[in-house]
Amino acid sequence: MSKQSKKTAAQIQEELLAKAIENTVALNPLVGVSADDIKDAVKKTAKQAASQPSKVVRYGKRFGSRVVDILKGTDKFEGGKGDRRFDDPSWEENALYHKLKQAYFAWDESLDELVDDLDLEGQDQRRAKFVKEVLATSMSPTNFLLGNPKALRKVVETRGNSLLKGLKNYVHDLQNNHGMPTQVDKSKFHVGVNLATTEGSVVFRNDILELIQYRPRASKVYRRPLLIVPPQINKFYVYDLTPEKSFFRFCLDQGFQVFVISWCNPSAENRDWGMDEYITAASEAADVILDITRSDDLNVVGACAGGITASILASYLKQNGRDLVNSLSLSVCMLSMHSNDTELGVFTTPASLQAARIRSREKGVLEGPELARVFNWMRPNDLVWNYHINNYLLGEAPPAFDILFWNSDSTNLPAELHCDFLDVYEHNLLEKGEMKVLGTAIDLQGLDCDKYVTAGLSDHITPWQICYKTTQFVGGNIKFVLSSSGHIQSLVNPPSNTRSRYYCNEQLPESADAWLEQAEQCNGSWWTDWAEWLKARSGERKAAPRSLGNRTHPTMEAAPGTYVYL
Repeated sequence: MSKQSKKTAAQIQEELLAKAIENTVALNPLVGVSADDIKDAVKKTAKQAASQPSKVVRYGKRFGSRVVDILKGTDKFEGGKGDRRFDDPSWEENALYHKLKQAYFAWDESLDELVDDLDLEGQDQRRAKFVKEVLATSMSPTNFLLGNPKALRKVVETRGNSLLKGLKNYVHDLQNNHGMPTQVDKSKFHVGVNLATTEGSVVFRNDILELIQYRPRASKVYRRPLLIVPPQINKFYVYDLTPEKSFFRFCLDQGFQVFVISWCNPSAENRDWGMDEYITAASEAADVILDITRSDDLNVVGACAGGITASILASYLKQNGRDLVNSLSLSVCMLSMHSNDTELGVFTTPASLQAARIRSREKGVLEGPELARVFNWMRPNDLVWNYHINNYLLGEAPPAFDILFWNSDSTNLPAELHCDFLDVYEHNLLEKGEMKVLGTAIDLQGLDCDKYVTAGLSDHITPWQICYKTTQFVGGNIKFVLSSSGHIQSLVNPPSNTRSRYYCNEQLPESADAWLEQAEQCNGSWWTDWAEWLKARSGERKAAPRSLGNRTHPTMEAAPGTYVYL
C-alpha cells in the first residue's frame, strides 16, 4: 500500500471519528427521549401507512419495476454518491454488488416518496422521516456479511479469524453493553493517568460538587480568578483531555487562575437535588474562590447546560446584591429555547416531556448511559451500524479516541434537576424572565456583565442560530463568535488545530443569518481570541501563588479529585 493511500485511510478514519464525536448526546440534558418515544413513532408511522394501502402498493409497484430495470441494466439509477458505506471498489467493479447498491438506494428513495405522500404534517411527518431513516440504514446491505465485500475479503485474508474476533466482540457487547456495539476502546484511557492530568488540588467539597484549583503555569497571574462550570450530564474533563487538547492548560499558560467545578454523579437517593441546590452549591464554591484569591469578583465560563447554570448563578448573585461575576463566557449554550428548531425537537411534545418527568421521578435520576443508548438510534448510521460493521463484520477493535472515551463516561441527573431543565426548555423560562431560583427571579436582561458567546456552525445539538439569540435578550456588552466546527469540536478547539476557523462580527443584528453574511472569517482557534478578550477583563498581574488553597480551605486530594470517579 502506498504512503498516499495510507494517508487517505488515516484521513478517512479521522473524519469518521470527528463525525461520531458530533453525533453524541454529550453535554445535553435538555431532553428526555426514551425507547418508548421511538417505539411510539414507529407505531404511528406504521399505522398511518396501513391506513393508506393504495399508496403503499403504488410505491411498491414502482420500486419493483425499477428493480427489474436495474437487473436488466436499463435503469442507470445511481444514488448515494459519496456515501462511505459503499466506498469499497467492489461496489462499482462487481456487477452484482453494483446492482445491489442501485436497488438499495432505489428502495431508499421510494420510502422517502412514500413518507412524503402519507398526508402527515409537522411533527408527525418529522417522526415518520426519522422512522424511515432508522429502517433504511438498518437494512443497508453493508450491515450483513454477504452484502459487505470488504468484510468478505477480510474473512478470506484472515482465514476466518476476523469472524471469530467479531463473534468475540459481539458476545462481549451482549454481556457488557446491553447488546449495543462498543464505540471506544476504553482500555487505552485512564482518568488521572493519561486524561485529566493537569496539576491541581481539590480545595473545597460539598455533597454536590468538588472545587478544583489548578497550579499556575506562569510566573505571574491575573488577579481576577476564572471559574469554569461544566455541564452536569458529563464529567468535567472534556476541558482537560490530553495536554495538547486541555483548555485548562491553555488558560494556565495565559496566566489565568483556574478553578473548575467537578459535579457529583448523583444516585436515586439524590432525587431531590434541583436547580436550587446546585446554585447554592455553586455559590459556596464562588465564595471559596474569592477567599483563596482575595479577589472581589471573578470571571465565569460555562458550556451547554453548564452555561445555563452559570448564567442562572450570575443572575442569582446579582439579584441578591452580590455582583460577583465580572464577565460570563458561554459556549454552545442555548438560553433561548425553541424545541421545534432542534433535531431533538421531533420528540419534545408536551406529552413526551411530561412522560420524561414522570420517568425521572420514578427512577430518581435521568440515567446518562441509557439516554446515550437511545440517542444512538437517532443517528443509527454513525453511532450504531458504523461500529456494528467495524466490530462484528470486520472483527476490529473499536477506536481508541479520547473524546469518545469521555463521552462514554456519562453521568446521571437527579430527577428534580432534570425536571427543572425540562421546564426551562418547554416554557422558555430564561428568555421570558419567568424562572425563579431560591425564591429569586432570574433576570438575564438585567445581567449587564460583559459576555463572550460562542457557537458551532455545524452544531445540531445546540444550533448556532438559537445560541445567537442570546445576543438579543441578555444584557451587557456581548461578543459573538462562530466556530466552523460542530458541538464538541467547537468546545475542544486548541490552537494546535491548524484547520480551525471562526467568524467574527462586532455588529449584532436581529437575524443570525444577517450576522453571518457580514461576518469576517478568521484563521485559527477562537480560544486565542477569547484569551485576549478575557485578559482585558482580568485585572492586573501579580506573582503566582506558591501554594494552592489557603488556611481556611487547605488542599485535599490531587486533581482530578474523587467525584470524577463516581
